[in-house]
Formats: sequence, C-alpha cells, structure tokens
Amino acid sequence: MKISAALREMRESAPAELDGRLSRLEDQLFKLRIKHATNQLENLSQIRATRREIARVMTIMAERRKGNK
Repeated sequence: MKISAALREMRESAPAELDGRLSRLEDQLFKLRIKHATNQLENLSQIRATRREIARVMTIMAERRKGNK
C-alpha cells in the first residue's frame, strides 16, 4: 500500500481506531527491539518503518486535537 493511500485511510478513521492502531504499533516496535537485542531480527528496516508509522498516527491525532481536520 502506498503511503498516500495509508494516510488517507488513517485520516478517515475514527479516533478510537487511531488509539488502537497506535497501541498495536508501539507493541510491535517493542517486540522488534527485543528481537534486535537478541540478534533474531533479520531486517532492521522494520524498526524504522514502524517508528515512522507511529509518527504518522501521532501527527494525525495532534492535528485533530488542534482542530485542523
């Protein structure tokens, strides 16, 4: 899925869905960091991609709090 399609999907979702998505992503990031620490993670770019998706979700949530969208 392209980033623009994912952003459109996130912007259209409800605040409760964003909260759930954020918690799942944070849990996934924790698990990836554990795997990295124990040398079980083969693709390190997964950590970066997860961090960036967390940032996208948090940005959308902040925009909504400010009333932009």
